[in-house]
Amino acid sequence: MENTTDVNLRLRHLPRRPPSMILAGDIGGTNSRLGLFTTGGDRPAPHHLREFRTADYTTLTDVVAAFLADAPVDATGVRGASFGVAGPVVGERAALTNITFAIDAVDVRERCGVPRVSLLNDLAAMAWSVGVLRPEELCELQAGTALPNGNRALIAAGTGLGQSVLHNVDGRFLPVPSEAGHADWAARTETDITVLRALTATLGRVEVEQVISGMGLRNLHRVLHEDSACAADIDSDAPDAAAALTRSALERRCSSCVAALNLFVDGYGAETGNLALRCVATGGVFVGGGIAPKILPALTDGRFMRAFKDKGPMRSLVEQMPVHVILNGDAGLLGAAVHADASLTR
Repeated sequence: MENTTDVNLRLRHLPRRPPSMILAGDIGGTNSRLGLFTTGGDRPAPHHLREFRTADYTTLTDVVAAFLADAPVDATGVRGASFGVAGPVVGERAALTNITFAIDAVDVRERCGVPRVSLLNDLAAMAWSVGVLRPEELCELQAGTALPNGNRALIAAGTGLGQSVLHNVDGRFLPVPSEAGHADWAARTETDITVLRALTATLGRVEVEQVISGMGLRNLHRVLHEDSACAADIDSDAPDAAAALTRSALERRCSSCVAALNLFVDGYGAETGNLALRCVATGGVFVGGGIAPKILPALTDGRFMRAFKDKGPMRSLVEQMPVHVILNGDAGLLGAAVHADASLTR
């Protein structure tokens, strides 16, 4: 009988699946980023990338058609595609949360000639990248000890707030989508309660992403400057208000901007800890999205992790979880490519 060592050696020398061309997309309400990737290495390799303004098109199919028409390869060579979508996915259709834009996988298959097309929530797409991220694409906030049978968690603040759980099924991590950014925001401190009262007066029900996101930064700026002018002269309603606030706070140009960013980081850390508890993320916690890399000094000074670990009797559990910020700005697109590659084997 052939022993295990012989079997493993023989399997190691079996030919790998030949490289394929796959299409991936990160579809947001403002911009849609598409890419052609080749498979066959340790992770899909980008071959051709392009960004589109989503509002310039009415359907995902139109964006894909424009991308393939400009691509340096024949579309018939694309074997499969996956698209991360900033909104709920139901069956083979999806809708963006803040813009009218038709997304239909069947339509993309039929009109663009791509044989396999998958739609997934944008955070679930980003979650597919977690297993292939390289050390230089991560910033450690807490070393912890990853348990081999533990789940993982991903949270990402950008225009909105997304969350995903990566369930560990026999050592294989399977991302699960959510719309947790639209859950109720939990105030933790007296200052939080003051903010909650102010936001409730104007918004009614206050969602997590109305505090922890780019929109949330604008809301916090507005509330904390109700009784005083902004020393950095920032208009809370301006499109770039969130970025301007973080710059002002990091440069300490306005004390109220500093307070707003501190509240944001506290809330972000607390909600990340909540997610880690909900799924028992002993395999690791990852912080993605566009905001985190831009405010690293505020995330690495201890405030974020203090709020993350402030979990009463569960403190000892969350203290053992590895926590990292994702620095790769294309993690969502990469994750969609990883998913497309994996779909070819099913």
